Amino acid sequence: MTERVVLAYSGGLDTSVAIGWIAEETGAEVIAVAVDVGQGGEDLDVIRKRALACGAVEAEVADAKDEFADEYCLPAIKANALYMDRYPLVSALSRPTIVKHLVAAAQKHGATTVAHGCTGKGNDQVRFEAGIVALAPDLKCIAPVRDYAMTRDKAIAFCEAKGLPIATTKKSPYSIDQNVFGRAVETGFLEDIWNAPIEDVYEYTQNPAVEREPDEVVITFKEGVPVAIDGKPVTVLQAIQQLNERAGAQGVGRIDMVEDRLVGIKSREVYEAPGAIALITAHQELENVTVERELARYKRQVEQRWGELVYDGQWFSPLKRALDGFITEASQHVNGDIRMTLHGGRAVVTGRRSESSLYDFNLATYDTGDTFDQAAAKGFIDIYSLSAKIAAKRDLV
Repeated sequence: MTERVVLAYSGGLDTSVAIGWIAEETGAEVIAVAVDVGQGGEDLDVIRKRALACGAVEAEVADAKDEFADEYCLPAIKANALYMDRYPLVSALSRPTIVKHLVAAAQKHGATTVAHGCTGKGNDQVRFEAGIVALAPDLKCIAPVRDYAMTRDKAIAFCEAKGLPIATTKKSPYSIDQNVFGRAVETGFLEDIWNAPIEDVYEYTQNPAVEREPDEVVITFKEGVPVAIDGKPVTVLQAIQQLNERAGAQGVGRIDMVEDRLVGIKSREVYEAPGAIALITAHQELENVTVERELARYKRQVEQRWGELVYDGQWFSPLKRALDGFITEASQHVNGDIRMTLHGGRAVVTGRRSESSLYDFNLATYDTGDTFDQAAAKGFIDIYSLSAKIAAKRDLV
């Protein structure tokens, strides 16, 4: 029986060439799988037909936008996930979504191997392969660019020699990955970390320096899930899409950073994630109102570790699953509304209200009606600082 390889297929030059390249290198039949996570671009049926025209024996396409939003973006929002305190895991979240569909296709079609188009120096190769073996330990993984030296020049020559039905236009000066949660841009002149990004880099966001009227929005959450915008019910996908448009129009969500890659190098990345940043900002503030102090303090530690695990390709790991359970428990009272002003590249919280609020006006006020027992404070401070006082007496001798 002929071996079969499932290929993560985008419809572009590199993965189109990879179909025939893999077949020649391995003698295997190739099944192309394309997954829509809100990256835009061509119609899925067009992509499917191109894969078949390029030599795939079968081609599958999946509209996974709602799945991606509900099962991958939403946990990141609940975790306030910002790798290195800034990056909302745009690419890292989409990889396990795609992996799930690749593994399902491999099992359906009796494939022994899964292939992807990643290089040998990025994070995505780890995210794909660690995810694949976590779901199906017996599957093998190959990457033509990494394993078979499939450079772009060779890919173009292969495409022309085989007469493949895909344009071999000049490559964009940037490497771009995008989905509904955001957009990542790297390489080209951005590799010189002294060079500032130019407006041509951006698509999801408008220039925040341009004068425009502010946009006020109210986001409603239930147990940490965004369920309405300005009082109108939304799915998670719709919440992200609407805030991509509204926050993006105000220049919210631009990030320019040098990050620590899993493979050990530092990389300059430019991101734009307007919906993600607006939702995480609102969610964080609602937690400030509704989550008890010690739980909130510990959750911040969990959030950092959760983000590192997802960035490092450990979505399906036992620790990540266990932390998900903690975050679900911590989110049970995160209910209410957050009012934000979107303007000048910032999402600024201006109001909060919640039936689950732990904010007690009568305890917080300094005016008439104050119910806080100030007389109890002195004894509290005496006990609280006692151990430090005893140590100071010893150390100051």
